[in-house]
Amino acid sequence: MRVDRINVYSAQLPVKGGVYRMASDDVESLDSTLVEIVTEDGLTGWGETCPIGPVYQPHHALGARAAIAEIAPGLIDAEIASIRLLAKQMDERLNGHGYAKAAFDMAFLDLLGQKLGVPVSTLLGGALTDRVPAYYSLIVGPPDETARIAADKVKAGYPRLQVKIGGRNLEEDVAVVHKVWEAVGYKARIAVDGNRGLTIASAIHLDRLCHAIPFVFEQPCNTMDEVATLKGRVTHPVYLDESTEDQNAVLRAISMGIADGFGFKVTRLGGLTKMTTVRDLCAIRSLPHSCDDAWGGDIIAAACVHLAATVEPRRMEGAWIAQEYIDGHFDRKNPVVIEKGFIAVPQRPGLGVKPEPGTFGKPLATYGFGWRQPITSWASRIVPPHPALSGTQREERQWMMIGPRRSGSVPMSSGSARAACMATMSGTGARPRWRSIARRRCRSRQTMRCRERARSTARMC
Repeated sequence: MRVDRINVYSAQLPVKGGVYRMASDDVESLDSTLVEIVTEDGLTGWGETCPIGPVYQPHHALGARAAIAEIAPGLIDAEIASIRLLAKQMDERLNGHGYAKAAFDMAFLDLLGQKLGVPVSTLLGGALTDRVPAYYSLIVGPPDETARIAADKVKAGYPRLQVKIGGRNLEEDVAVVHKVWEAVGYKARIAVDGNRGLTIASAIHLDRLCHAIPFVFEQPCNTMDEVATLKGRVTHPVYLDESTEDQNAVLRAISMGIADGFGFKVTRLGGLTKMTTVRDLCAIRSLPHSCDDAWGGDIIAAACVHLAATVEPRRMEGAWIAQEYIDGHFDRKNPVVIEKGFIAVPQRPGLGVKPEPGTFGKPLATYGFGWRQPITSWASRIVPPHPALSGTQREERQWMMIGPRRSGSVPMSSGSARAACMATMSGTGARPRWRSIARRRCRSRQTMRCRERARSTARMC
């Protein structure tokens, strides 16, 4: 099973109800990037990455697409068999940018699951349950209103609430924690999430002013070093979230005893495959954690739920999905939904969700042998039109030739391919480096295949 082409889409996800407010930022709409990988035999696998704005983490939508543009050409014709080998190929194309690579990781696992006829949870080690607990996130808001929503969500069946604080005076944050506790008591577990918005002093004050209320303190301060200074100075368990930017950060936090638990984001840690590593590290030390993501639609939601199903239930803090904050689903036939505070684990092969055709409109970009890629608004910033070109020449340059088609597709002679490439070069005065690289890669692949055929023929003789 080999990669035939890769399509990249964008989906705008407006926040239902207006604004999602955190200590660091207010967001009204999210720009999700979706990757569709199509194989030679017609299977399609989907992945998604959706940063919650450019401030929450060092991630943003245009950055994800720029990273995908670097990685995707090198995955064309790749064999989808070893996820670790595919991860190595991505690392050879681009250093870091795990949140972009996570979309490919999801799509590859989706394809493998479909090929083998098993859900992704099976590929991640096997599900321990057929449904996982969800939790509801209460945005930064007035104490009384936050408490009212908290009580409503507990009645709806949510076993855990996350209370957002920070970005305002300490008195209001303390009042919110007390009001929520009075409204729900022991009916739900509470996490108080600072989203890196508190100083060390404010975190210690809030802890002491709420010492009688049982809750976990999630990422109160900006850095892991700041959070480390709270050890022994606060009475509540401290969880890390935003500071867990990669596997090494998680290992450091565990080995140094900085964290009592974690709020993990699938895309931040580089995808489901890398998440299984930190899941197992936490299992060794009996550390609880969540399995969620910053934002996204049904694809990210399905990925989080599959992973959450493989975590020992007593350590599973819940899976957060954006369903409560967005309208509609990518897959209306098999949506990922919260029912009475829990989410059923998809049982169909792969991720178990398949966006309906035309849901995202035309691709922003397509990568593959012989495919022509339109340079869209975000990509035009990388390869801008040359000012000296005429209107016709500028329009011609808005298409990128990736390489010759393989056998079995519509043939394209080397002469016509060369002519097509040169036609886009008229008037530029110089040959862009990326075009030369693309041609060298094509020639390299052709040379390797010729050598393989020659060796096969020699062995037969």
